[in-house]
Amino acid sequence: MMQLKINDQVHDVDADDETPLLWVIRDNLGMTGTKYGCGIAQCGACSVLVDGTLTRSCVTPVASVAGRNITTIEKIEEDPLGKRVVDAWVRHQVPQCGYCQSGQVIAATALLREAPHAGEAEIEAAMANLCRCGTYNAIRAALHDLAGTAPATAEASVISDGQGGSASPAIALGASAAIAVAAVGAMGKAPAGEA
Repeated sequence: MMQLKINDQVHDVDADDETPLLWVIRDNLGMTGTKYGCGIAQCGACSVLVDGTLTRSCVTPVASVAGRNITTIEKIEEDPLGKRVVDAWVRHQVPQCGYCQSGQVIAATALLREAPHAGEAEIEAAMANLCRCGTYNAIRAALHDLAGTAPATAEASVISDGQGGSASPAIALGASAAIAVAAVGAMGKAPAGEA
């Protein structure tokens, strides 16, 4: 038995020390806003804040966060900055299917807490969560709105497309994300002829 402080409430939890925090949050405590995506800390759907630091809960042993302050999406709007992030997400119509968005909002809140006036490079570096719907441009617009910074122009923010041309970071990120998601999805497929 251990105690976890989640969203300012202390919970007695009976779980193996190595159980991922994600499963304790979802299964033991019934807070299902934090999502399972890949299980290998790559997609970010499971993101929470631990003592204010962005943390992938799917690979975080529950014993390692006992006694620390854990914040999930269920509590984020009670934080003034978290509320501003959620409002910007609505204003910019970021979510499509919405599955990854709790992790995106948590990541954005962590970024703006560290860098209130985050610029293009900081946003691109911090917002590494995957989105199957490709909402990266809307996320970027919402973050620039919140930070009071201007997005880089298309001409100023091009990177190589690997074929001698160039692609915008949003397009490149979207393509990279699609490849990563496809790879993660393929890992769970049964061999041919098995179902």
